[in-house]
Amino acid sequence: MAYESAENVQDEEGRQYHIGLAPGEVAEWVLLVGDPGRAERAAKLLDSVRLERRNREYVAVTGSLGNLEVTILGTGIGSDNTEIAIVELLRCQPRPTLIRVGSCGSLKPEVGLTELVISTGAVRLESTSLAFVEEGYPAFAHHEVVLALISAAEERGSKYHTGVTATAAGFYGWQGRTNGPLETRFPDMVERLQRMKVTNLEMETSTLFTLATLAGLRSGTVCTVFANRTRNAFIDPKDKAAAEEDALRVGLSACEYLARMDAEAGGKPFHLTSQKKECGS
Repeated sequence: MAYESAENVQDEEGRQYHIGLAPGEVAEWVLLVGDPGRAERAAKLLDSVRLERRNREYVAVTGSLGNLEVTILGTGIGSDNTEIAIVELLRCQPRPTLIRVGSCGSLKPEVGLTELVISTGAVRLESTSLAFVEEGYPAFAHHEVVLALISAAEERGSKYHTGVTATAAGFYGWQGRTNGPLETRFPDMVERLQRMKVTNLEMETSTLFTLATLAGLRSGTVCTVFANRTRNAFIDPKDKAAAEEDALRVGLSACEYLARMDAEAGGKPFHLTSQKKECGS
């Protein structure tokens, strides 16, 4: 099976070299879940599955959630994997809504383990996005996705926070972990980010937000807190499954909220309608 070219590495069916998916196999609603194992666990939350595919570290599942078709893609770790996934997804589905469901480290003492962080924007500590935009280009979530994630978390009764996320290019050096065999250039990274009022730290979101904005797409992120860096605490393994499922259910429910918002708006920007009182009333 021949590939088209070194520029467009896809076969005659349009099947992508890395993610292994082709047009018709990617839904308009996509959850990017990082851990390939998380994609398998997320698939169990769907009502039915019509497609499962594995290629390299990428694990893809497309199935139904009520009346919606959803694709769940495990991308592996990091901004470079995320870039590959987004570019190749767009060759299969030109107008997806992209929601990252992942894990993170809290940078605030009040943001506890197993709680959720919904990102409003991201600090770009990674360099992947710099191949597409200038250094000062903002990385921000789409307001409609933020609203849908908040609505889903409220409906579930999940404990959540909103705020700015920092996206690091690695787990150790760029996140200021200092007790390893190698000395980091940034031992004060946590303190630096805290001074900037950053809420949490992870490894994919700023690339997602930047590329989605460039493509004119909606994107958002919800992460469950696996580490609290201010307390030097890490999640108990027995709590991971429930915390992960909470984030996944919020992400899936946000897709349903967005679909209803879209239907109500009828192709126009979604907005809240207020009842205006007449003067003197």
